[in-house]
Amino acid sequence: MVDTAVRPTDHENVDEVIRPTVDTGPITVPGQPGAPRIDLEKLGRQLLGTWADVRLASRELTARPEMQRIDGQSMEEHRERVMGQLNLLVEHGGVHRAFPSAVGGMDDHGGNIAGFEELVTADPSLQIKSGVQWGLFSAAILHLGTEYHHLTFLPDTMTLKVPGAFAMTETGHGSDVASIGTTATYDEKKQQFVINTPFRGAWKDYLGNAAKHGTAAVVFAQLITRGVNHGVHAFYVPIRNSKGGFLKGIGGEDDGLKGGLNGIDNGRLHFTNVRVPRTNLLNRYGDVAEDGTYTSTIASPGRRFFTMLGTLVQGRVSLDGAATQASAMALKIAVTYATQRRQFNAASDTDEEVLLDYQRHQRRLIPRIATTYAQTFAHDEFLVKFDSVFSGKADTDDDRQDLETLAAALKPLSTWAALDTIQEAREACGGSGFLAENRFVGLRADLDVYVTFEGDNNVLLQLVAKRLLTDYSKKFASADAGALARYVVEQGVDRAYHGTGLRRLAQTVADFGSTARSVSELRNPVTQRELLTDRVETMIAGIGGRLRDSRKLSKQAAADLFNSQQNELIEAARAHGELLQWEAFTRALEKTTDAGTKEVLTWLRDLFGLGLVEKHLAWYLINGRLSAKRAQAVTAYVDRLISRLRPHALDLVDAFGYKPEHLRASIASGAEQERQDEARAYYADLRASGKAPIDEKTLKAKKR
Repeated sequence: MVDTAVRPTDHENVDEVIRPTVDTGPITVPGQPGAPRIDLEKLGRQLLGTWADVRLASRELTARPEMQRIDGQSMEEHRERVMGQLNLLVEHGGVHRAFPSAVGGMDDHGGNIAGFEELVTADPSLQIKSGVQWGLFSAAILHLGTEYHHLTFLPDTMTLKVPGAFAMTETGHGSDVASIGTTATYDEKKQQFVINTPFRGAWKDYLGNAAKHGTAAVVFAQLITRGVNHGVHAFYVPIRNSKGGFLKGIGGEDDGLKGGLNGIDNGRLHFTNVRVPRTNLLNRYGDVAEDGTYTSTIASPGRRFFTMLGTLVQGRVSLDGAATQASAMALKIAVTYATQRRQFNAASDTDEEVLLDYQRHQRRLIPRIATTYAQTFAHDEFLVKFDSVFSGKADTDDDRQDLETLAAALKPLSTWAALDTIQEAREACGGSGFLAENRFVGLRADLDVYVTFEGDNNVLLQLVAKRLLTDYSKKFASADAGALARYVVEQGVDRAYHGTGLRRLAQTVADFGSTARSVSELRNPVTQRELLTDRVETMIAGIGGRLRDSRKLSKQAAADLFNSQQNELIEAARAHGELLQWEAFTRALEKTTDAGTKEVLTWLRDLFGLGLVEKHLAWYLINGRLSAKRAQAVTAYVDRLISRLRPHALDLVDAFGYKPEHLRASIASGAEQERQDEARAYYADLRASGKAPIDEKTLKAKKR
C-alpha cells in the first residue's frame, strides 16, 4: 500500500520539538485588531451539512407549537399527543422521502435521515416514535421485502393507516438477535407459517407502538421448514383488529412508565400458534416455496443474517445524528447562560464575573463544543456513505460492511457524549439547569436509552474491534507479529476509513515506534494524526498478537482468551471511532474558505485532537509515546487553546442555528441578561446617589 500521508522530518529530541508549540502570545478578542472573526452564516451552513435545506425545512416544522412537547402531561396524554404529531408529519410529506417513487416516495435516503434527526428538537419521543413507524417497521418491509410486500403493505404504513411495531428484541435477548427464541414453523399443507413464543423470555419486548397504537408488526423469528432451522427471518404479522383488540393467539402488555420517552407506547407481545400466509415472509434474502423448500441467494447463514440486519442500519445512523443535535442544543443553552450569568467579584470591586470567564467553566464547556463539532462533521460524512449504499451508488458487500462498521463505531461515541454533555451543561447552569423549563433534565432522561437503542454501545464497539481482527483468524494464524499488524491495519482500519474518503494509514506498527521522533509540533495535524493513529494501531496489533494462537486451543480456552481481551478490544474500537471523528473534522477544515472561521475552527480541531491525547495520557506515558514533559506540554497547550477559544464560544454555539422556539429554555432567552442588567443598573444608581450603605470591611479598614 502506498503511504499518502505527509510525514514531517524526524527529530531526535522530542521535548525540544514539543516545547515551542505552547503558544504564549496574547489572546485576541473579536473586534480587536488582528483578531479572527467567524462568518456565522457560512459556518452555520457548513454545520447543516450535505442536506442543509432539508434540515432547515424540518426545523421550520419543529418550531411550530403543535409539534412540540408539553411538559407535565400524563403518560397517556403524551402518547396521544405524539400519535397526533405523527399524523401531522404525514400531512407534511417528509416521512415519505426514503421510500421508492413507485409507492409515492422520493428515493432520498440521506435527506430522509437528516430531516428525521431534527425532530429531536421538538420532542425526542416524536423522533423515536416516527423512527419506529417509518425507520424500522416500514423500512423492514422496504429493505427485507420484495415488490409484492412493497405494493401490498407500504402504502398503508406510509400514510399511518397501519401503525406498526418492529418486533425484534426479546425479553431474554437484546443485542444477540441470532439467538432469539421466537419460531416461525412452515406448515406445508396450509402454506402458512405458525409463529410461537415458546417461553417467557421469548416475548417480544420494549417495542414502540406495541402497547396501544400498533395494528401490525414485523416479527423476527427463527424460520423452520422441513425440520431445518434457517435462522432469523422477518414476517409481516397483523396484531390488532379495527377496534384495538388483539387478534387470536396474540397477547401483550404495556411496558408502562419509563425513565424517559414516555410519549411512546412501548409494550410486549407474545404469540401462540399465530398463522400468517407464506407470502408474509419478507423474502428478499431467503424464501420458502409452497412445498417447504428453502432457498437463498446468500449461501452462508451467517452472512445472510448480517446482511439482513445491515439493511436496517439507518436506526444507528439517525441516533448518531440526533444525539449530536441534542448535545448542540445543550451547549447552546449552557454557553448562552454562561456568558450572561454573573457570580463573585474577582477583577472588579463592583461588577461580578460572567461564568464563562472562569477557567474551570471554560474547561467544562469549550472542549465539549469541540467534540460536538467533530461529531457533526463525522456524521455528515457517515450520512453521505449511508445514502450512497442505500441509493445503490455504492452497494458492494465491502461498502455495506464499511457502513456497518462506521455505524457501530460512531453511534456509541455520540450517544455517550450526549449524556455527558447534557449533564455537564446542566450542572454548569446550577439550580436553573435542574428546572424542567430549561430542557436539560428532559433531554437527559429521553436520551438515556439511546446508548442501548439499536445495540448496546459496548456490544457495538466489540463488533468494530472484531471487524479489525477478522482477517487475522483467517489468514495469519501462523504469521509473525509484524505481518499480522500490517495486515490488520491495512485491511481492517484502512478499509473502514476509505469507505468515507479518509486518507490511508499505510504505516505499520513495526516502524511506528518512531512516532515520537517524527513529529514537529502539537498543533501540526500530522502530529495529532500520528498520535491518535499510533494508539489504534498499537492496540490492535497487541490484541492480534495475543489472540493469534487461539485456534489451537479448545473452545472453552479460546473463549476465555478472547474474553480476557474484551476490554482492550472495546477501547481499541473506541480509539478507532475517535480517530474517524478527528479525520472528518480535519477534512471539514480543508473545505472552510473564510480565513477567520478557518483559524478558529483550527484551534477547535486542535482542542479536540489534543484533548483526546490528554484524555489517554496514561496510555501514551505507559507505552513510551510521550515523556512526562511532553505530557505536560499537551495539557498546557490544551489550556491555551481553551483560552483562545473563549471569546468565540458564543459564536460557535450560535452557528448551530437553533432559534428560541427550538431551545425553549428560559435561561437562553435573554431573560438572564435582563436580570443582570437590572441588578447592575440598580447598584450603579445606588452608588451614584450617595445613599449606598458602607461595607463593614471598608469601614474597619478606614479606622485602621
